[in-house]
Amino acid sequence: MGQEQRASVPETEEEIVALMPALRAFARTFHSNINDADDLVQETLTKALSKVHQFTPGTRLKSWLFTIMRNTHFTHYRISQRESPGKADCVANLVGCPARQEWSARQRELSKAIYRLPCSQREVIMLIGVLGFSYKEAAEVCGCEIGTVKSRLNRARLRLLQDMEEDSPASTTQNVSAPVSADIPLA
Repeated sequence: MGQEQRASVPETEEEIVALMPALRAFARTFHSNINDADDLVQETLTKALSKVHQFTPGTRLKSWLFTIMRNTHFTHYRISQRESPGKADCVANLVGCPARQEWSARQRELSKAIYRLPCSQREVIMLIGVLGFSYKEAAEVCGCEIGTVKSRLNRARLRLLQDMEEDSPASTTQNVSAPVSADIPLA
């Protein structure tokens, strides 16, 4: 290591400390939990300070630190995505296979509820919910405006929830038992 680089290490360490608020803000883009964000900042600082001699003077220190943080976060993310014993949804914790009878019965109930919908609502829910069409594509197929598609879809969902005897925050605020014309768009 050259004499110039040795002399710049303490200055670089001071600059790193001065960039801590920016590091915290950047860490919050990765973690909504402030403790997890602070852990990421701490690990980033530990790595940066242990490798400060590798920093090239004259380059942007902030970019160097942000790159270390981003790489650290993605490394942890990849590790967390691997299956590990003890995780709540780990395959090792699953016992046998879940009963299919209930799902089969619910599917039949849902199919019957869908076919009880008015034709225009059934068409929209099938296009968007089953076939994955966008609102715009569904509006083109149905020959109506996007707002009409959205209102038909909303009414169809509310009626399905009512038919399936599910509670929904939306169903408590709107009276879904009142007859609603599917052809009149909501303004």
